Amino acid sequence: MEEALRHFYQQLHWSGLGLAILVSLTALAKAADWLVDEAVALSERSGLPKSIIGATIVSLGTTTPEVAVSVLAAIKGSPGLALGNAVGSIICDTGLILGLISIMAPLRLDRRIVNRQGWVQIGAALALVAASFPWRWPESFLSAGGNLSQAAGFVFLLALAAYLWVSARWVQQDWVQEDALLEVHERDVAAAIPLIIAKLIVGLALVVLSAQVLIPAVIEAADRLHVPESVIAATVVAFGTSLPELVTALAAARRGHGELAVGTIIGADILNVLFVAGAAAA
Repeated sequence: MEEALRHFYQQLHWSGLGLAILVSLTALAKAADWLVDEAVALSERSGLPKSIIGATIVSLGTTTPEVAVSVLAAIKGSPGLALGNAVGSIICDTGLILGLISIMAPLRLDRRIVNRQGWVQIGAALALVAASFPWRWPESFLSAGGNLSQAAGFVFLLALAAYLWVSARWVQQDWVQEDALLEVHERDVAAAIPLIIAKLIVGLALVVLSAQVLIPAVIEAADRLHVPESVIAATVVAFGTSLPELVTALAAARRGHGELAVGTIIGADILNVLFVAGAAAA
């Protein structure tokens, strides 16, 4: 499939290639939105508290596009695309999405977010830099770059599990309104469980398929522009895969829950390191 797609994209004019990237990014975002909807519905039917769903299921679901693109890129031997998407998504979440919701309304900064997730966010970013730095040959960093090892990927995934567990504990301890984040993902809570599971599987399949269609198009665009894949990944791809976070954060800000929108962005940045980069490296 990959070779056939690559050959097909090579025959396309720039306008067709750009359209293919746009359509696959849109499909990826829609599929992720569908996936989160059904995951929330299944969790609600199982009796999990909304606060726990918001702290875990929604956060993981909105990061699904980044994970799909980066993991498949790593498997296909495109590490620049894999890591560029993760880092670019962090920049997009913090610069673009946080900027947009700040324009919509003043954001109340919760001290707990700064003292808890904020420090985890900074620690995750520093851990990514430290894990990628070529400590044996530091002088080669600017010319040859670094390497995020498979062992570091597994360590990040273990840290992800610990972070999700601690996040669930924090939410249980504090009174936090998660309704603003969940309202946009509660469209199917009354459906039969077999139907929800079937939709969940279809949503996951669409995410993976969209990512498989997107990656060869991005590689072809990078070849034509004579730029590294990581540059395309850190800009165009990162914006497209960040659309679920954008929709969720805007919904929270529009309903007057700006502090939850800020928490969503910080959580997405943490997951882009521990989940996206970690899974791709592993």
